[in-house]
Amino acid sequence: MALPSRILRPFHLPSHLRTIPTCARLYHSYDHPPAPPYAPAEQAILSAAITHIPEHGFTQTSLSRGAQDAGYLPVSTNLFPSGVFDLVLFYLVQRRLGLGDAIATEGLDRVWEERKVGVGGRVRGLVLDRLRMNARFGVVGRWQEALAIMAQPSYIPASTTELWRLSDEIWFLAGDTSVDTSWYTKRASLSAIYAAAEVFQTQDSSAEFRDTERFLDERLGDLRKVGGTVGAVGEWVGYTASSAVNVLRSKGVRI
Repeated sequence: MALPSRILRPFHLPSHLRTIPTCARLYHSYDHPPAPPYAPAEQAILSAAITHIPEHGFTQTSLSRGAQDAGYLPVSTNLFPSGVFDLVLFYLVQRRLGLGDAIATEGLDRVWEERKVGVGGRVRGLVLDRLRMNARFGVVGRWQEALAIMAQPSYIPASTTELWRLSDEIWFLAGDTSVDTSWYTKRASLSAIYAAAEVFQTQDSSAEFRDTERFLDERLGDLRKVGGTVGAVGEWVGYTASSAVNVLRSKGVRI
């Protein structure tokens, strides 16, 4: 599992060092103007490659088949110098942006207002929606592959930046308007919660991932208990992050 725009190859930098795409929304946390989208060929290949992840995983095979499906030669995957990491990052960005799209198309803001759902309840709902996307797109069984790719030293900065952006997106969409120091602790804590829940989900065999939902509620409950102080939240974030890494290592992921 990431601070506040969509440029693929500025100054010929390696793809994992490029600015990570975002969308043109007036977020209080984003001060940057919107950047251009993925180039059409890159967008088409990566979008098609996602459909092959359930069968072939986050692999070069998925990228090659995506290129063929989009009408390009397999060699077109050379557009992605970071290889499968570009596919992982594209998937993460698309799912993050999908949260805002869902609110707009399904009118969730109105539903939340009618049901008087507070910010905390909205955050919980958005985290669950994001986790369910992994099931909907069939990547849960392949997600440990993605985690192993993201854990490679050269990809860690871009991966953690995207995790932070997901946390920021969720708090913003939930209606959080804080501008004090809690802005940072909320995002750090939610990043740790989401990362831990996503790791847990890869091992969850319960119906409709009910155990993952319970795990999430427990972690959110733990966070409410440590409550106010920055020091307590910082210690809790460190503990949660370490726990997630230990789970991955127990499964053979090299971190």
